[in-house]
Amino acid sequence: MVKPVVDRADLLPRLAEVFRSHGYEGATLALISQATGLGKGSLYHFFPGGKAQMAAEVLAGIDSWFEANIFAPLRTSDDPARAVAAMVGAVDSYFQSGHRMCLVGVIALGASRDIFAEQVQDYFRRWNDALALVLRRSGLSASVARRRSADALVTIQGALVLARALDDSRVFGQAMAEMTTRLLAKPD
Repeated sequence: MVKPVVDRADLLPRLAEVFRSHGYEGATLALISQATGLGKGSLYHFFPGGKAQMAAEVLAGIDSWFEANIFAPLRTSDDPARAVAAMVGAVDSYFQSGHRMCLVGVIALGASRDIFAEQVQDYFRRWNDALALVLRRSGLSASVARRRSADALVTIQGALVLARALDDSRVFGQAMAEMTTRLLAKPD
């Protein structure tokens, strides 16, 4: 039996896991109730806007975590190598070394993409911009920094999908192990 939620802060991580596991479309109120220990009435008390509000607030929470732990440190660091290494470590930790899917990516691929398009695009755009900025500060040209930044996001997202598809988190670990070196390497 799931311990019932008594405060809103306890709800968002549980909701995130339901959306992460089932996507927005597959996250039924029955699954959400099971994960939270709350009935439909209690869920609507916390989220009068229903499932869309739940997902939007979960995405906002993820965005806040990434802003504080990934985007802002990349934008403000005066040590690019340390900032990139810290990003890789934080990404590895957040995605539980490849055991946890990217909910923003799950939403981006689902039929609900249009409902949350602005949040999804903003998340990936800000990550790409912040990483490209720190790579520029490492001495790379704007075009190389932008290409490597996009490649890093593709690598992270792709490694998460492949790790899940193969049920082998080592795929993600290998991608993360090489990322700092690849991002900061001087161009040929």
